[in-house]
Amino acid sequence: MLNRRFALACLAISASLLAACASASSSSSSGSSVPSISEPDTAVSLATVTSDTPASTDAPTVATTANPVPVTVAAAPTPTTIKRAAKPKVVVTPAGATRLHYEVGPIDIQPGQNTIEYTSSIPKPKVDGWIVRLAPNLRLADGSTPAVDVIHLHHGVWLNTSAVDSTSALPERFFAAGEEKTAVEIPAGYGYPYKASDGWMLNYMIHNLWPTATKIWIQYDIDFIAADSPAAVGLVPVRPIWTDVQNGSVYPVFDVIKGSGDPLAHTYTYPDDASSPYGSRAPKNEWVVDRDGYIVATAGHLHPGGLHTDMWLRRAGATPLDGHAKTNTANTAHLFESTAHYWEPAGAVSWDVAMTATPPNWRVAVRKGDVLSTSATYDSSRASWYESMGIMVAWMADTLAPSDTAADPFATAVDVAGSLTHGHLAENDHHGGPFDPAFNYVDSLALPSQPAASPIPISSYVYSQGDMLKGDPIPTVTAGGTITYRNDDASIGKGQWHTITACKAPCTGGTGIAYPVADADIAFDSGQLGVGGAPTAGRISWTTPATLPAGTYTYFCRIHPAMRGAFRIAATP
Repeated sequence: MLNRRFALACLAISASLLAACASASSSSSSGSSVPSISEPDTAVSLATVTSDTPASTDAPTVATTANPVPVTVAAAPTPTTIKRAAKPKVVVTPAGATRLHYEVGPIDIQPGQNTIEYTSSIPKPKVDGWIVRLAPNLRLADGSTPAVDVIHLHHGVWLNTSAVDSTSALPERFFAAGEEKTAVEIPAGYGYPYKASDGWMLNYMIHNLWPTATKIWIQYDIDFIAADSPAAVGLVPVRPIWTDVQNGSVYPVFDVIKGSGDPLAHTYTYPDDASSPYGSRAPKNEWVVDRDGYIVATAGHLHPGGLHTDMWLRRAGATPLDGHAKTNTANTAHLFESTAHYWEPAGAVSWDVAMTATPPNWRVAVRKGDVLSTSATYDSSRASWYESMGIMVAWMADTLAPSDTAADPFATAVDVAGSLTHGHLAENDHHGGPFDPAFNYVDSLALPSQPAASPIPISSYVYSQGDMLKGDPIPTVTAGGTITYRNDDASIGKGQWHTITACKAPCTGGTGIAYPVADADIAFDSGQLGVGGAPTAGRISWTTPATLPAGTYTYFCRIHPAMRGAFRIAATP
């Protein structure tokens, strides 16, 4: 298994970090250990596939246990209550289906990498048939699953280049995953039709939180029914309907600032609470239904801090049922809430989360001309959440499977509770937060001041002034002044991009999936300092707002959260 902090010991960053890493390398490892996986036998570009041999169908064990303007908010209220759902279901291979295991890799991941990448082709089934389930994962060379606070799949999108997407001009996006690792499960009686001649590609973003290189494999298991199988008889084809609050964007994200949104619920819903989220353009979160049909399944994707995604349907002249309508929006019925269930002990702050999906018998009738839309709701009481997402992929059929019935959402309430997709995953075991002797961060509040350099370089994963592992005097300017940071790591390799993101002082807890977070009462964030297209800020420098009041400000790097620092604004003499 991978030792989380051994990664940092592999690179000589500074005397302070090396001392910390030497201690860390002897600490416990993390990540789930999985059976050894045989090396691939077929190579396609970067892609490899173990074989079309069926994978294990045993049910897994599921555990149930531009510069920003600072925003000042009051002390955080009690965190938003996280809705709970039923226990996760046990996953079994559907009757007549074979579970096929595929891998893309080895993929060389550079130190600190956080780039959006594409493959020209990926492994896929060799014969025509039907896909009824797809589940993602990552593995390392030793077969283990990496710990999420070491390296994780920020997102992956599987595309069928032989079909056109229903809601954009892209190739058909038929599957997506983030680090919550939600599997797609198409209900019995339906399937995604597949041709062996279809072209597949993968858009992925691997987030390496540490300054060491590694190799990973992106895995995906497909439950597949061959076209000539008796189980394929009578299957009804479905197509993916991709809805996204920033649909069609290269990097479909938005920011949630602490204290923003609904002041009573302490939540922020995008796009509802955003100021002109789409400008003069058509709303990116809406899709006009192109023909009559039936939505048979959906589930959501969001990031830490997210509470739920919601799917809505607007129909001209229709009146939604009381209690199942969208507030302050005419003719709009609520179809489903995909709720985030946080296994994380600290609540809605990490990737230790499972989403709910529609129940197996959920069916909703839609009409040509209806408008399908999506929204995403985040907890804004605890922290700011930068580069957040809100996506729901629905599966739509033109006809119903035999004996199935569908409800008109304007006549029957369809927004029932969903089913959890999985339990706690072992790769989320290291939460962080308490004092960690391996990383002896210095409390910056007690340190003396020094004049701030101009600019302050960020080099080799160290803030050259005010780094919390160095414990040197804090770079300081008087009120009304500013401090500029410059990322000198930005041009290394594919780019090593850092942020200056406010965290509540002293911000000295151990690094993990739940700590640190952007929980400062005065929020600021530099964006990812680099010039490499999305997700970078398009610049390597950032200047603190001139409006910051006097005080000592602590911060961290959102991309490499073991990096911590501080600066000070001194009162005007």
